Amino acid sequence: MDTKKSFPMILCARILVTLAAWAGAVALLWKFEYLSQWTQVDNLLGALPAALVVVGAACVTALAWIRYSKRAAPVAVFLAAIVATSAALFPTALRCDWWIKGQTTYAGDSPDLTLYEPFREDTLAASLNEEPALRLSADLPALDGATALYPLYSAFVRAVYDEQAYSPEKAVCTNTAGAYRAIISGAADVIFVAAPSASQRKAAEEAGADLVFTPIGREAFVFVAGKTNPVQNLTRQQIYNIYSGKTARWSTLGWKEGGEIIAFRRPETSGSESGLVNLVMRGRQVAAPRPLPDKSLVGTNSLMKQVAVRYNGVQPALGYSYRYFAQTMYANPETKLLSVDGFAPTEENIRSGGYPFVGKIYAVTRGAPQGNAKLLVEWILSPQGQSLVKSTGYTPL
Repeated sequence: MDTKKSFPMILCARILVTLAAWAGAVALLWKFEYLSQWTQVDNLLGALPAALVVVGAACVTALAWIRYSKRAAPVAVFLAAIVATSAALFPTALRCDWWIKGQTTYAGDSPDLTLYEPFREDTLAASLNEEPALRLSADLPALDGATALYPLYSAFVRAVYDEQAYSPEKAVCTNTAGAYRAIISGAADVIFVAAPSASQRKAAEEAGADLVFTPIGREAFVFVAGKTNPVQNLTRQQIYNIYSGKTARWSTLGWKEGGEIIAFRRPETSGSESGLVNLVMRGRQVAAPRPLPDKSLVGTNSLMKQVAVRYNGVQPALGYSYRYFAQTMYANPETKLLSVDGFAPTEENIRSGGYPFVGKIYAVTRGAPQGNAKLLVEWILSPQGQSLVKSTGYTPL
């Protein structure tokens, strides 16, 4: 081939490859919010995905422009290896998933649910101030649900189930993970939970369980910090940056003495972790939990207690929960709920839409509800049922 004639084609190919490499790099950096949030990246692990993208694009550019010869072959192989390694490491870097799995999530203790038993004489479960429009005395639906929702469905039982026909196994609480297992297996007729995790959806599909989600109320997903933490408000973007791994220090958020953000996490199948994924991050990559900076911080308490931990003289922890659980059911006076985008998680802001992280709570059945389960779900959606949603502490539909 005539070298002079082929030179323009080679030049064009090199330019196109270079442009494609950098266009792809810019697209990735934009998609994962590195271009708009670069000043908020304050740690090496948070910066690593962007570094891999830039290094990969630079090596592709070098490969496009290198003058190929026997002497250049080792250099070309080396550059190609860097490109391949960068591409292979990028997903792991994006998840910040470099850790040997240790204790970074907290199941821990929980409230005393016996206080909310439906027919206990001094129960804390809410009650109707009128006769219920529905009364079930036989074929009572078996109920299960999330810990934070037990007071709510216990109130439903108190209102609707005949006390003489009721037995404790008709309204158990095995938490979110257990409740999803129960509805998938058929052990429960109705469960009361937040939206499922990806693994719970997959388990239902594999079991051939057609789960039907009936919204019965709304609840705010809240972020919790220590009482002495001077930060009162976080923006949505700051929360995205924290849980995607970009921001790891309180100084980036305006608290110079705060040190490293100790972001406590919950197990993947818990309702609150599903809330983080479904209500907050909404398709954004969620970073893997980071190990605690000191073994002394590892405890057996719940996240609501752990978030009040003191380390290096300050309270640097951050956690999350649902409003009713954090504010009423298992409140910790050493913690506070943070505003988001200037809106506190109040009922007024939940109703108005000012507070941004609000999700639905569901009555879930395996297939469309039938028989008494159908009557119960329909009653929950009635004014009487919705009044119990409100008096318990949740926001009705």
